[in-house]
Amino acid sequence: MSITDNLNLINKTLPSNLSLIAVSKTKPIVDIIEAYNAGHRSFGENKAQEMTDKYNALPKDIQWHFIGHLQTNKVKFIAPFVHLIHSVDSYRLLLEINKEALKNNRCIDCLLQMYIAEEDSKFGMDYQEAEDLLKNKIFDLNGIRIVGVMGIATFTYNHDQIRKEFSILNAYFNKIKAIYFNNVGYFKEISMGMTDDYKIAIEQGSTIVRIGSAIFGNRKYNK
Repeated sequence: MSITDNLNLINKTLPSNLSLIAVSKTKPIVDIIEAYNAGHRSFGENKAQEMTDKYNALPKDIQWHFIGHLQTNKVKFIAPFVHLIHSVDSYRLLLEINKEALKNNRCIDCLLQMYIAEEDSKFGMDYQEAEDLLKNKIFDLNGIRIVGVMGIATFTYNHDQIRKEFSILNAYFNKIKAIYFNNVGYFKEISMGMTDDYKIAIEQGSTIVRIGSAIFGNRKYNK
């Protein structure tokens, strides 16, 4: 099946109020153009330089989502154009995003990446770390806006475990919203769910799913 066919098939399974991020990391420009010509406008990348190169080469109405671990020294490359940073996992990173956003006269939307998996390889904060960050005068930062949370479930075939981890992220979202964002409408996003588990994520309240291989096919990484 073509990229267009895959997109159409997935979109038929998604609620109308859910956002689909087509994860285009490692994929060539021609693949993104096919998805773009099929009407898709939201793409996700996990490398700052690759995302910057693609931004420069592609139409400017694309919304670019940074979905990988972001190093502070890479923020400056994506700050002029990034639509949403999904992976804020420290106060230090948030300060850097704020600094670079102000340099570009922008306010950049961000998600707090929460650690919900039973894997050491995943990034993210536990709930206490997120609370410490939120108490650290972030509401005085004019270059960033926290609009929700993000999480990655354990890579497992155990759907009950995945469901439990996504449920935990939903609970974190609700608790943070009730305490820190109760009077604002913009804190509304739960970014969870990828190709293998997005249907479970939707059951558990996801508002953004990040799907790559089901759209573009399996990736071939250079060794």
